[in-house]
Amino acid sequence: MDNNLKSKKILILGFSTTGIAAAKYFQSHGADVYLSEFNKQTDKNQKELDELLSLGVNIEFGGHSDKFIEGADFCILSPSIPLDSPIIRKLEEKSIKYFSDIEYISFDDNERMVVVTGTNGKTTTTALTSYILSKKFNAPYCGNIGISPFEYKDKNVDYYVIEASSYQLNYSDSLKPKIGIFCNLTPDHILWHKTIENYFEAKAKPFRNMDENDFAILNYDDEYLKRLGSEIKAKVYYFSLEKQDFENCIYLKDNKIIFENEEIIDINQMQIVGPHNVQNAMCSIVAAKILGLDNNAIVEALKSFRAIEHRLEFVRTIDDTDYYNDSKATNPEASIVAINSFENKRVVLIAGGRDKKTSLKDFIEAVKSKISKVILIGEATARFKDELSKNGYYNIVNSKTLEEAIDIASLDKPDIVLLSPACASFDMFESYEKRGEAFKNYVLSKK
Repeated sequence: MDNNLKSKKILILGFSTTGIAAAKYFQSHGADVYLSEFNKQTDKNQKELDELLSLGVNIEFGGHSDKFIEGADFCILSPSIPLDSPIIRKLEEKSIKYFSDIEYISFDDNERMVVVTGTNGKTTTTALTSYILSKKFNAPYCGNIGISPFEYKDKNVDYYVIEASSYQLNYSDSLKPKIGIFCNLTPDHILWHKTIENYFEAKAKPFRNMDENDFAILNYDDEYLKRLGSEIKAKVYYFSLEKQDFENCIYLKDNKIIFENEEIIDINQMQIVGPHNVQNAMCSIVAAKILGLDNNAIVEALKSFRAIEHRLEFVRTIDDTDYYNDSKATNPEASIVAINSFENKRVVLIAGGRDKKTSLKDFIEAVKSKISKVILIGEATARFKDELSKNGYYNIVNSKTLEEAIDIASLDKPDIVLLSPACASFDMFESYEKRGEAFKNYVLSKK
């Protein structure tokens, strides 16, 4: 990529976190920036719009005009634009190259990239890896976690720790990070990718680009990722909760995380809970060891790191009941992880929202084995109740609001009240963050 951006015409598709950060970056480097948003303008983005206009960025809403597209040197895409959308076809017809923000940054900085992907756990793994690496390096987290890597492009970082969604990786053909972490793979975003194989291959792209000088950290307990490990050139480290003491592995034994025959930490010393967070910690430990951090720094970080907001986040204890906000669990697999994090506890689960129509088989088995009562909210109520009842689980209550659901859950005086919806939020809330905030605000307001 030509680093001389002065007077180049840069097309950016999407008035989003990615698009706004990219527009600021390219404008500051003398480019002629055209930001095009398919949807109509809303009051929500007025502040960002005014700032970009003051910088001289050209902006349009309500469609992608030929005026903005014509003559563009290249395009930066917001990640959710489908591959079969008309604008992608138009770019290809006009031979305009397009990239994700991650791929563009990688043209100069592949060797400084730690890329984290997977269906579940990638946000916590990204944040934890950044937290540990920051004991020695300038290693901010960015990507799908809510901050574009463009924010750090001119700030002399040592390592970008990047959460990468399947959408972003779909548009990152040449991405080749120094370290790649693949947490797990379960069905998600299938409507967008069409098949689980397409979904897997989108996430596998950077790993297939790696060579012998790069490092892949993969889940040995996941058949897709075990297979991937045998197909790539990078040096592979596996993490596992099921297998112990095998080559290039990090594993759990007697509640202790062991890496290369060395005890790193007793998991009871960590603030984050649940088997999934043990896996997340394993990934971060291996990345830190590859980059030269010593055990003392790693252990210190693991002991002090707390759960990311909306991801099995402890909120408060009221009358011996602990309340946990896991609003980020927008699919059944993520909720299963949360449910399985509590052993020998009486747990009331609040679930529901906009149904992704994926299989509930494993979710139902987890509920039957661990959950004392399910309270359902939102559009998914009918299907979830029907599927649970058909499979022999009947302790179900319907609720019209999240607040009512919390009140109902509290009446049982369980050990745990867990919001882990297994569904998207968009039927009742603007985002999973807003749903989680509503849960926390109500719990914190209770007397």
